[in-house]
Amino acid sequence: MLQSIRIQNYKALKDVDMMLSNFVLVSGLNNAGKSSLIQVLLLLRQSHEKKVLTSKGLLLKGDYVSVGKGMDALTKDAEEERFRFVLDWENGDSLEMEFGYDGASNLQPIEIVRPEDFDFSQALFSNRFKYLSAERTGPKSTYPVSEYDIEDLESLGINGEYTAHFLFAKGSRPLSIAKLKHENARSDELLAQLDAWMSEIAPGIRVTPNVIRDIDQASLHYQFETAAGYTEKFRPENVGFGLTYVLPVVTSILASKKGDLVIVENPEAHLHPAGQTAVAKLMALAAENGVQVIAETHSDHFLNGLRVAVAQGKIKPENTSLFYFAKKPEFGDYAVDVTNPFVDGDGRIDEWPAGFFDEWDVNLDKLLGQ
Repeated sequence: MLQSIRIQNYKALKDVDMMLSNFVLVSGLNNAGKSSLIQVLLLLRQSHEKKVLTSKGLLLKGDYVSVGKGMDALTKDAEEERFRFVLDWENGDSLEMEFGYDGASNLQPIEIVRPEDFDFSQALFSNRFKYLSAERTGPKSTYPVSEYDIEDLESLGINGEYTAHFLFAKGSRPLSIAKLKHENARSDELLAQLDAWMSEIAPGIRVTPNVIRDIDQASLHYQFETAAGYTEKFRPENVGFGLTYVLPVVTSILASKKGDLVIVENPEAHLHPAGQTAVAKLMALAAENGVQVIAETHSDHFLNGLRVAVAQGKIKPENTSLFYFAKKPEFGDYAVDVTNPFVDGDGRIDEWPAGFFDEWDVNLDKLLGQ
């Protein structure tokens, strides 16, 4: 599990050092630098996948993220034209990397790797890595299939595009983490557990995946439980956007194993507040049982779902990390301040910096002042 990361001279992160935990929740105002933490991890991942990380350098344009050229990535008032990242894992492994600067190139040249014989078997660099972007695949009649992604990488695709194929191929597999089993599920199998957890978002839902071999495409259908049984099957386009959008998120968590790293941007997107809370609870359970979860969110319902999970004993306070990114005028035009509020055993937060999920209180004060 990734224990800490130091980032120097990357975008708004001029020099930040963050202690991580099982469940890392990243938040902040728009354009405040909160995505930069995740981007650094994705840049390292894609550079390693392309086999250039230690031989050539940091690839700024790839499958996971594209940030442009060196001039787009370097902190504007950087004292040195170089990027430096230091990562530490809980097993004692440490990796320090420095990259030179080429403003006109999307490849920043490698200069330092310490240790030179670093073993890239950590989850960030292996098939125990899962990433779902904010721009996930929505409701469609058919979805792509990829044996390589689901079998070799255990991946749903960066946009969740292989979720239907994954569920069709892996749906009968029992969950690896027993604590994720839902008490209302009809069995321990992934698909049955998925139905039970998705029912906390849309009561009585049943998900049916299929692969149409003749056209090498996958499909999804939804049914809903009634007093007389289940409804007819509905196509994703006819059940609302939110269900299909969150399906990869729930699937990725339920399919995870101890030691996995799961990064999800905006897991709450298009969900009712109760659904947002349910997703946070599921992620908290996974994090408490050995999966490292990093979630970027704008949702106070998602945050409160995590707080409730702490208060209910589903995850220990020390296994959570909250980071709030905010620009401070005194730091210059580009640099940011990173606050690290703490959640106690009762789910209370020790500090609420301005802008940190406080809009409800701000608007209430305005209403009461009328």
